Amino acid sequence: MRDCADPSDLTDTEWELLRPRRPPRAQRGRPPTSRRRVLDAILDRLRAGRAWRMLPREFGP
Repeated sequence: MRDCADPSDLTDTEWELLRPRRPPRAQRGRPPTSRRRVLDAILDRLRAGRAWRMLPREFGP
């Protein structure tokens, strides 16, 4: 995967530590959004104090 693209992103090691806490993926419904990208966006927002509209485009619309 990646080590850390941005200082606020989780490392691969940190992401693996969260594995037991992550709920299983739903089998139906809309296509899944990357949970890692969502969590990275939340952490970026919390750490940097940025407005949601200022998040990098890579985190989605």
